[in-house]
Amino acid sequence: MLKKDRKYYRIGQVSEILGVEPHVLRFWESQFKQIQPRRISRQRLYRSQDLKILKRIKELLYEEGFTIAGAKKKLQEEFSSKSRSEPEKTKAKPVACDNILEEIKRELLEIQKILSGSDRQ
Repeated sequence: MLKKDRKYYRIGQVSEILGVEPHVLRFWESQFKQIQPRRISRQRLYRSQDLKILKRIKELLYEEGFTIAGAKKKLQEEFSSKSRSEPEKTKAKPVACDNILEEIKRELLEIQKILSGSDRQ
């Protein structure tokens, strides 16, 4: 069972959570560079982020029928698209907001001109 207050999980716990043998996890670790458990006193300690990646690998291999090579490629695409899309979104928002604010300012100035011109007539 996944506990929210835990920072690290041992290989046996991860094995139980995912329903795969520890040797499978060690093999996946050798094949997928995204999995990087900490090693303290020769004990592998997996983070929650590692568990998410391992769950995705299991889905790709066991449920979606990917080969190891195909799963590597798919996982790499997913990680690179996430890392690329997040900064682009944050960069795009301020520019879009600035453009909208400038447009609103222009429209308000036009409305002000119209209103001040109609008051004089």
